[in-house]
Amino acid sequence: MNTMRMLAEFSVGAYELILLLIGIALVGLTWMVFKLMERARRGITAREAEAIKHAAEIEAQKIVAQAEAQAKTEPLALRDTFDKETEVTRKELREEERRVAKREDMIDQKLETVNTKERLLDAADKAVIEKEKALAAKDRQMNELIAQRKAQLLKVANLSMDEARKLLLEQVDKEMERETAQLIERRLAEAKDTAEDQSREIVINAIQRFAAEHTVDVTVSTVTIPSDDMKGRVIGREGRNIRAFEKATGVDVIVDDTPGAVVVSCFDPVRRQVARRALEKLIQDGRIHPTRIEEVVAASQKEVNKQIMEAGKKAVLEAKIRGMHNRFIELLGRLQFRTSYGQNVLQHSLEVAYLAQVIADQLGLNGQIARRCGLLHDIGKAVDHEVEGGHPQIGADLCKRYGERPEVINAVGGHHGDLEATSFYTPIISAADAISASRPGARRETLERYVERLQKLEGIATSFEGVKEAYAIQAGREVRVIVDASTVDDRLSTKIARDMARRIEEEMEYPGEVKVTLVREVRCVEYAR
Repeated sequence: MNTMRMLAEFSVGAYELILLLIGIALVGLTWMVFKLMERARRGITAREAEAIKHAAEIEAQKIVAQAEAQAKTEPLALRDTFDKETEVTRKELREEERRVAKREDMIDQKLETVNTKERLLDAADKAVIEKEKALAAKDRQMNELIAQRKAQLLKVANLSMDEARKLLLEQVDKEMERETAQLIERRLAEAKDTAEDQSREIVINAIQRFAAEHTVDVTVSTVTIPSDDMKGRVIGREGRNIRAFEKATGVDVIVDDTPGAVVVSCFDPVRRQVARRALEKLIQDGRIHPTRIEEVVAASQKEVNKQIMEAGKKAVLEAKIRGMHNRFIELLGRLQFRTSYGQNVLQHSLEVAYLAQVIADQLGLNGQIARRCGLLHDIGKAVDHEVEGGHPQIGADLCKRYGERPEVINAVGGHHGDLEATSFYTPIISAADAISASRPGARRETLERYVERLQKLEGIATSFEGVKEAYAIQAGREVRVIVDASTVDDRLSTKIARDMARRIEEEMEYPGEVKVTLVREVRCVEYAR
């Protein structure tokens, strides 16, 4: 029993010992497993760290590469942006330069206008001073007349009705005597004119036998521009093109705000013609730069010179004149580009040549010499902008230099009365010149003078008391006056019309006569309802 008990206690102790050993083994095994797991975890962590490090290095290299690429492309982008902004700024500066140039041109034009107005104001001031003097003189006359009338009224107050009527009739008789004297003087002048029927008949026959156009070509100095962009190309960068063009042609080019037009200004009509042609060619070609400008101007100069010679030869051939010097042929061709009051001078010279021959033939003179005198009478106008003096004297000097006949020299130099006439051809040329210049449609009156004459005519009419309205009609040959019927009667209307005609005669200059028509009417308007 004890043995069994001992065996049993031993077996229990052995079992406990085994369990203890197993527990210790399990603890050790667990510790070893934890160690292995820790070591494995550390290995995994190291590999992950290595992988992360490698990925970080790759990412850093990518970032560095992107930074380097961005560092290389960013200056280029900045440069492109800078170039674009610079180009925009340059365009704005060019536009500003154009606007400044236009403003300068406008300022110059305004200054010229101001100077012109100042000259007109000075002339108007002088005219006002003269009118003030004339008004002062008339005021004195009116005061004297009023004093006389007062004295007469004082006498009339003490007169009977018959005596007053007699005095009034005497005054009317004096006025009628003065008007009768004027009428007699006018009739005498008309009789003197009719005494020259033969000369007038010769002139009329010459006019009837010559049929000329009512309008002739006028030199044009305006060039059409297709667009405002072309204006900028004509001006060029900083104005170099327009300066080169003006230097090559000797003209002034005016580029203002006028749409689709550029004005070519020059005193020499031939230069203006050359410049106009050259500018039209440059605009049509589109290539505008200083070298091209010089080439086109030279070509246009040759074309114009050729045209001048052709026009001169054609004029000499049309006038049937032989032995004309080449210098005169060239000068006649230059007259093709010269106008006087809107009349082409070359066409005018041909008209004078034909009219002079007709008059000379009817007078029994040499028609060929008359033609020669008429064709050359205005030859001085071809160079009057280069030589001092009037065109008759210049033309006479040219005729002397190139060996023309004395009759031709005297006719050219004296057709405006500057020289004493030593041959019959001089008055013939003067008459033919006047006929050609005064025929209907030959010349045009300036608009300013025409309007001024109409305004003055209406101003004189409206200055009379009782006048309501006045209208100048028929180009100033008649003034239609409407008076107030309530203040002006029929007898006073006749006096106003007569006084108005006298004042127009005294204060105005006009061709022919001016008809004064005074209208007095009473209009009664009622409405039936």
